[in-house]
Amino acid sequence: MAAQSDGGGWGGTGEGVGEGVFDGDTEGDCQPLESSAIHICLCCHSAVCYWGCRSNCLGNLGNDLKETRCPPEEGLWLDCLWLILALLVFFWDVGTDLLLAADYYTRQDYLWFGLTLFLVLVPSMVVQILSFRWFIQDYSGDKGGEREKLTRRGPAEQKWIYPGTDRVRVASVWLWQITIHILQLGQVWRYIRTLYLGIQSHRMKELKEAQRRFYWAMMFEYADVNMLRLLETFLESAPQLVLQLCIMIQQNRAETLQCISSLGSLLSLSWVLASYHKLLRDSRDDQRSLSYRGALLHLLWRLFTISSRVLSLALFASLFHLYFGIFVVLHWCGMALWVVHGGTDFCMSRWEEVLFNMVVGIVYIFCWFNVKEGHTRGRMVAYYSVVLAENTLLTGLWYVYRDHADTDNYAVPALCGVYLSFAGGVLVMLLYYGLLHPSHTHPTPASTCCDELLWGNLLPPSSTPTPAHLATPSHSDDVIADSCLPVFQVRSEPPTSRHFEGPLIKIDMPRKRYPAWDAHYVDRRLRRTINLLQYLTPAAAGIRYRDRSLLYELLQYESSL
Repeated sequence: MAAQSDGGGWGGTGEGVGEGVFDGDTEGDCQPLESSAIHICLCCHSAVCYWGCRSNCLGNLGNDLKETRCPPEEGLWLDCLWLILALLVFFWDVGTDLLLAADYYTRQDYLWFGLTLFLVLVPSMVVQILSFRWFIQDYSGDKGGEREKLTRRGPAEQKWIYPGTDRVRVASVWLWQITIHILQLGQVWRYIRTLYLGIQSHRMKELKEAQRRFYWAMMFEYADVNMLRLLETFLESAPQLVLQLCIMIQQNRAETLQCISSLGSLLSLSWVLASYHKLLRDSRDDQRSLSYRGALLHLLWRLFTISSRVLSLALFASLFHLYFGIFVVLHWCGMALWVVHGGTDFCMSRWEEVLFNMVVGIVYIFCWFNVKEGHTRGRMVAYYSVVLAENTLLTGLWYVYRDHADTDNYAVPALCGVYLSFAGGVLVMLLYYGLLHPSHTHPTPASTCCDELLWGNLLPPSSTPTPAHLATPSHSDDVIADSCLPVFQVRSEPPTSRHFEGPLIKIDMPRKRYPAWDAHYVDRRLRRTINLLQYLTPAAAGIRYRDRSLLYELLQYESSL
């Protein structure tokens, strides 16, 4: 992969950034316009996409450029509340599990104490190691000297612009990060930092350059904490939920603390899936944002379907311990092979992709998780049909071989809970996709402040039906002539057909397709380059991916390595 930064430019006015920072609710009067319309950002005219931009400043050129926007403060407080609630759910989940482990220890149930504590500590340690590794990749020194070339500028030639240059400050940052990760608080710190960066970005309305830096730092931090939480919930919360339900069924009683812990694990699973899905849509300019009403409906969908699945697994595991392990392994292998056969493009290397597919196989033990672009209706029908058949088999075997004397008082309610929860989840899913799912992508061609940042599918100037007021002369010859410049070199001449004042980072690879993250979210080197350019240049940096289907793109990138 080759990433190339150009100082020349494309369209846009170069005026700072938008007013909104967090993505507010996009329903009601602020619903995105029809997909056949051409959109343009009328309030910020910026090269940086903000969370509230699609809902706050999308106008319709076909409707006399009439502007529609939502109150930015409303979106800010909604996002703050969403982050705070996510942090509280995390504390609820982990805190009640630890209290429950201590309760087992005081009652001398050492087996349940060991299993409960194991399912808390081991996933937490795995997540903390991964989080600290990401911190090292983001803040450790590079070997090629790119940082030194990019962070020295003008009269401040001898002063580092990138944060962490002072030795005392660097030492304090490293000491702080080591301490919080040893204390297993890496995710808590990332949530707090995301909240702080988002509020700071919102406050820096007049200082556009500072606002842009805070925004990118916030988006990267929030993406990291969502990925970490997704991994942790399916390594800790999902197995913990099955374990506690199995214990309650075996002991034929339910303690209050067990119920609170199980509810916290269930809510944590549902919340993380809804939050991950919302942020993934918000981070991409080619997808419409998910409103908070849609996110809440998405959360209910997950809550019901996971409840049904976990209850059936717990009923079966309470009687058939060995066969339960065999079933989980077989289901995981089958789902992992299904994901591999479908083909995913989430990671930057092949071994990471294989590891990702194995993790998705674990997720599929409990719930549906979309990992491939295109119509998901057929795959969802197939998955939920298999899950319904498995739930019927598991609960049926439990009902036949159970101890009737001990289980008659809750056998029928348990079966009703499995099937009613599944039916309720499917019903909520249909309501979500029918009413609040942002099913339409942004039109092509489109001109929004999101599209000013990412140009992954831009058509050649000669074939793009651009509005008259956006049309500019073509300089495609200059693009081909300058295609052999070194990696990371900043050009002084405009290289493309549209004027853009900030540096342009060219990524020599096609853009990843939804529902995958864009490469600049998962590739730490690209993140480092973007952050450096945010501190280096007063104008917003742009990102452009290669489009293999266009000849002029191939000519532009063929000698960029």
